[in-house]
Amino acid sequence: MNASDDRVLRYTRVLSLCIVPFLLAGFVILYLFPLHTARLWAWPLRPTMTAMVLASAYLGGAYFFVRAALERRWHVLAPGMLAVTVFASLLGVATVLHWGKFSHSNAAFWIWTALYFAAPPLVFGAWLANRRYADNPDDLLPRFVRAGIAAVGVLALLQGAAMFLSPSTFLDLWPWALTPLSCRTLAAVWCLGAAGLGIQRWSTLRRMLEVELVMVGLILLAALRAHDQLDSSKPFAWPMLIGFSALFFASIVLLSRQVRLHRTVKRPTAIN
Repeated sequence: MNASDDRVLRYTRVLSLCIVPFLLAGFVILYLFPLHTARLWAWPLRPTMTAMVLASAYLGGAYFFVRAALERRWHVLAPGMLAVTVFASLLGVATVLHWGKFSHSNAAFWIWTALYFAAPPLVFGAWLANRRYADNPDDLLPRFVRAGIAAVGVLALLQGAAMFLSPSTFLDLWPWALTPLSCRTLAAVWCLGAAGLGIQRWSTLRRMLEVELVMVGLILLAALRAHDQLDSSKPFAWPMLIGFSALFFASIVLLSRQVRLHRTVKRPTAIN
């Protein structure tokens, strides 16, 4: 095989399949049973909005890794793999920083700990191993599109970094009640947006948009379910709601438009 044939290694496929069950279990517990985290999760998550946001990231991640196990082109996965590495690394660090806040007698805590200590090197290892097979892109997105996507990625990464480094700054700004641990957990979710920094091609953008629609759609639904927990007077309340809504609908428009354009380009020309 060519050294730059853009293939996805078997290790990456197997690792992806191994991660999916943990993400699906996390989604079921946190999104469907958010009131029972004291018994079912690594630590009690209150209010339920935080649990459902994390669950939304888990289902988006499960979708990504299912598609990763079936994908034939490495470039489609590369930015997402790096973003997942950052996400898992931050949650591993948060676990150490807030060790005493976790339910150590709960089996879910030890699963959580093993997962977020092991996942960063394993996922980053997949990125490193596959990186040498990446091909040279010849189907780049327009420069202004790449710049816009990168800008969103930078903003998400900056906010996530600020929330992780100084959670106390955000406790009085956030639309629902946070603790330093839950703020750092949400910071890791925000940092998933850093995937936008590595998107250069339509095929990669399409996959990231699909994942984003799953995540953001579930977050918006969670906001409806937990509307009584949201304080609209907080500084981040309306900007967050408007931002997520705009991101969701803009992603639908962009995905639909690009899918139609791609089909038009691939459609054979009729012979007169």
